[in-house]
Amino acid sequence: MDALDNKQTEQTVVMPRIPFAELVAITAALMALNALAIDMMLPALGQIGDELGAARDNDRQLIIVVYVIGNGVAQLFFGPIVDRFGRKRVLMWALGGYVVGSALSIIASSFTLLLAARAFQGVMTAATRVAVIATVRDQCSGRTMAKVMSLAITVFMAAPILAPGFGQMVLLVAPWRGIFVVLLLYGLGLMLWMNWRLPETLSPKDQKPLRAGPIATSYLEFVNNRTAIGYTMASALCFGALFSYISTSEQVFLETFNLGQRFPIAFAAIAASLGAATLINTRLVSRFGMRRLSHGAILAFIFFNVIHLTIAAALGETFFLFMLFMSISFFTLGLIGPNANAIAMEPMGHIAGAAAAANGFAGTTIAGLLGGMIGWLYDGTTMPIISGFTFLGMAALGVILWTEKGKLFEAHQPGDA
Repeated sequence: MDALDNKQTEQTVVMPRIPFAELVAITAALMALNALAIDMMLPALGQIGDELGAARDNDRQLIIVVYVIGNGVAQLFFGPIVDRFGRKRVLMWALGGYVVGSALSIIASSFTLLLAARAFQGVMTAATRVAVIATVRDQCSGRTMAKVMSLAITVFMAAPILAPGFGQMVLLVAPWRGIFVVLLLYGLGLMLWMNWRLPETLSPKDQKPLRAGPIATSYLEFVNNRTAIGYTMASALCFGALFSYISTSEQVFLETFNLGQRFPIAFAAIAASLGAATLINTRLVSRFGMRRLSHGAILAFIFFNVIHLTIAAALGETFFLFMLFMSISFFTLGLIGPNANAIAMEPMGHIAGAAAAANGFAGTTIAGLLGGMIGWLYDGTTMPIISGFTFLGMAALGVILWTEKGKLFEAHQPGDA
């Protein structure tokens, strides 16, 4: 009888108390907050570095790197907090903090103060990410939740494609501080929307006390699980390559290829391949499985970057080659990321909240640090980026081989990934 009840419960779809379309819109808008805060900056990095006195040209990359690291580290702490104090309360405080961080960025008088404000912004958007995912989980389950997240991610993918163009448009009519004015207004708009329309979705009976012991035990279980930590690390290595590209893209397109104001167009073209892969993945995964897709994609990622590195070293880089191979690389990343993270979460259903926080912390922080290190090596050519892509891809494959005990493309059980 219990098994029958459990089966019926699993098949029951809990409709959201918020209208479905609005729940999707809220989720996408909050997820886009992060992408806009990173990618709108890109056209302005040179101006910011010059005006605020960055010591080296590569120092301007820190405007992205400190934000990403702040975002990654903070995710580890906000999982238990949203389970204790509620989704809406934490979300409202986080949006308020994001607005404050934007205001501090507007008035920053030195490069150091701007970096501090950016790190604070990153911490606050970590809270919004954790809170909105928890809200969706509260509002719906099963296929409805999957549909909400899929639609939200589809909308969200437009943000990194369009954001540099938005930033360039702002720079046409205002100095770089105008970008932070736009981000501040966006944060305020979200605060008003959430306060008016978003209910508290955490039931009082489901509130969990903040106790160090159980929290530490959950995180330790995640770290000790071979599949969870292995695929989290593999994903982090791959997205370290992505962050190295993001942090250096302004220099590559403006200095190496002299694109000028056409930079957002080139950036959008490469980012579009990542979005396309994310959409295609939703169709392919049910047919081929997460392991086959992610393993095949990581091998393709390494193969094409080795080819790119060989051509660039032997014959020299061209804009066409860079766009071609970066687009291919981003397409494979679009297949690696979602599947690797999903596999990492497979054995963690009983501690999903803590596992999601640990996964987000490890993935984002490590990726941000690795991306920053590779970006720091930028020398006016694309060689550090291509070399970084190749090395990190090989390292990720090594981690997957360790995780799978040397076997690729094999589902662990019938119907598995």
